[in-house]
Amino acid sequence: MLGMLINQMEQKEIEYLIKREMDEILFDLKDDRIDHIVKRAMEERYKILFTLFKRVAAPNECLKYMLNRQKREQKG
Repeated sequence: MLGMLINQMEQKEIEYLIKREMDEILFDLKDDRIDHIVKRAMEERYKILFTLFKRVAAPNECLKYMLNRQKREQKG
């Protein structure tokens, strides 16, 4: 286990970077041209990013991304 001390500004920056990356993955998952195997790898990456996101983001922000993920799973 690792620990890290960050200030408020750094925490917000990490939160922003993770959100942008998760948004990018969600956008790419809708693309029909991407192979199923690649999409599966992208989903795994999304799960890891979401786990990190839960550690730095407010619960209401986490809910937004969790709901999007559930909607995507219902469609596919």
